[in-house]
Amino acid sequence: MLKSMKKRMVKNKKRVSMALVLGLTASLALTGCTNNESAGSDKAEKVAFNETGLPIVDKQVTLNIVSPKAALAPDYSEMVIFDRLQEATNVKIKWNNIPGDGYQEKKNLMLASGDLPDAFYASGFSDHDLIQYGQNGTIIPLEDLIDKYAPNLKKLFEQRPDLKKVVTAPDGHIYSLPRAEEMDLVGMPNIMFINKVWLDKLGLAMPTTLEEYHDVLKAFKEKDPNGNGKQDEIGLTFWYNGWCGNEGDLIGLFGLPDSPFEADHRVVRDGKVIYAAVQPEFKEAINYYNGWVKEGLIDPEVVTQKTEQLFAKGKTEDPTLGSFIWWENTEVVGTDRVKDYVVLPPLKGKDGKIVIGRSNYSEYGRDAFVVTSANKNPELTMRWVDELYEPKMSAQVNWGPIGEIYEEDGNGMLVNKELPAGVAMGELRQKVAPGGPFVVLKEHFGSVVDMEPRAKERLAILDEYYKPHMVQENYPSIFFSPEELEIINTIEPEIKTFVKQKEAQWLIEGGIEKEWDDYVEQLNDMGLEKLMDVYQKGLDRYNKQ
Repeated sequence: MLKSMKKRMVKNKKRVSMALVLGLTASLALTGCTNNESAGSDKAEKVAFNETGLPIVDKQVTLNIVSPKAALAPDYSEMVIFDRLQEATNVKIKWNNIPGDGYQEKKNLMLASGDLPDAFYASGFSDHDLIQYGQNGTIIPLEDLIDKYAPNLKKLFEQRPDLKKVVTAPDGHIYSLPRAEEMDLVGMPNIMFINKVWLDKLGLAMPTTLEEYHDVLKAFKEKDPNGNGKQDEIGLTFWYNGWCGNEGDLIGLFGLPDSPFEADHRVVRDGKVIYAAVQPEFKEAINYYNGWVKEGLIDPEVVTQKTEQLFAKGKTEDPTLGSFIWWENTEVVGTDRVKDYVVLPPLKGKDGKIVIGRSNYSEYGRDAFVVTSANKNPELTMRWVDELYEPKMSAQVNWGPIGEIYEEDGNGMLVNKELPAGVAMGELRQKVAPGGPFVVLKEHFGSVVDMEPRAKERLAILDEYYKPHMVQENYPSIFFSPEELEIINTIEPEIKTFVKQKEAQWLIEGGIEKEWDDYVEQLNDMGLEKLMDVYQKGLDRYNKQ
């Protein structure tokens, strides 16, 4: 497929080149050329470059870059996006692509041996890596280079100061470049769906309160709405251990906006960080839902099931799901049955109010690109990578190139091409879109690039049902110091494991009232207060930046 695609691209070279140039830079003025010297940085030589416009160098230069790649991705030297970028910039990349499974090990060996490339693309550097290798000089600070040679990224930082905060280390330096996809979808990954066919068959109204929802689930469970004569209906199921479709919404019905991401239970109220799983509302909620488990209204397998088991329950021969929590109904119940299920609008909780939590999952990342001390040409390297932050190019880096994934409409906006028969978008994306350094802002959707149909559908649901009730605060993606990371990495994993185990036990078997005080005391002995203090200091520092 890739070979045929490249042939098509060669055939359309002239047209593609124009599209690329238009997409790569807002200004085509080839001004500011300094001289025509050039040499490959693989020869460790400093070369002159053009400080503005394209090409970046007048005679081809080569950079050595290491990057992980997805399982289905070709070598990046075969990717059309990078072919076009080389044609426009005159910068050739000598890629060292490493399969994702072995990437971290090989990356660490390079760093330990000092055998460094010019840069790491989609670097996979942890926060600890960035601080350690930044402060010992293995990777270089980038803030001055961004200021002088990265107009696209500099503009994005001006539009989104939080994006700059995310990549700014506690020592004030920027050691890595960002990636961002502002689709505004992951703040609420717990959409509740309900079987509308069963509601109508049983003559039930759409529930609006926690108590009404209980009565509906009880009717689903006891009145055989699938008509097979068996009591095989499941009132409510979800993915207890998941980043989406978890129990967060149910806790919110007791006034606590807990929408745990990776079991963090970290909630921000009026600028203060609290741990949701030691709050009275959490205890009350788990105790209450244990009653639903005893009544057979909640699937007892929620605490053990994996996503494939959840999905299978939505596709049984006779429908068995009355209600479920996930972020897309089709994945659970399939295309044939999806019209039977509708969004369950947020319910009024115990106090008569609707409270929707906000996940701490961030759409911003900070490990997209680092430049090493071995790089003799960091200025032109910054100029090269900055081209990826031009909005139209960023969209292609994230989802795929013009001609394969997109075509341009009359206004120049990227619109999705119809996929060939039998081609899955997820697989095709791995083959044609490298990811890595890119930023797609919210305002780019509908002006620069059209949003995927499934994403549009989810966004419409969130806008109509959830966002009007969603809390404003969540915990941002904060860059912690090595000392803070050591405390977090020492304390938090054990706390997460302990809380998930106790929560599952109390939900299914009960006993939370009896064990609660000892549980809270044990968490404090495990260092919960110290952990929250680190998170609070991190948040305070972030808010002052």
